Amino acid sequence: MSRKRRLSVYLDVDVMKSLETLAKSRTKPKSLVAEAAIASFLSPDDAETREAAISRRLDRLSRQLERLERDIEVSNETLALFVRFWLTVTPPLPAEAQAAAQAKGKERYDGFIEALGRRMAKGKSLRDELHSDG
Repeated sequence: MSRKRRLSVYLDVDVMKSLETLAKSRTKPKSLVAEAAIASFLSPDDAETREAAISRRLDRLSRQLERLERDIEVSNETLALFVRFWLTVTPPLPAEAQAAAQAKGKERYDGFIEALGRRMAKGKSLRDELHSDG
């Protein structure tokens, strides 16, 4: 028993000529060319497929941005909490010790920036390091 069913259609004269020309040039039966054209018409077209792919990408980017926003908020709160704690527990220096403390602070800050630059160049993050140790 054949899986195909008969369909009788009326075509515009120009459409019929185009169908005959294409079928002849490809040495295929007209019914096969018409079937392929109908199947193509009924299947999702490239624009819909492209739109679906773009939607999936946009959804993924939205989720990544939400995670990034959350991570930045956590980082900002962590830094603010640290600064508040540090300012609360660190006693003020006497005036005669401030110049030496500023020089030492600049030295430490420069060392910190240098170490940070090396670390960033290597692609290391403290977060990744902490997660790999645990």
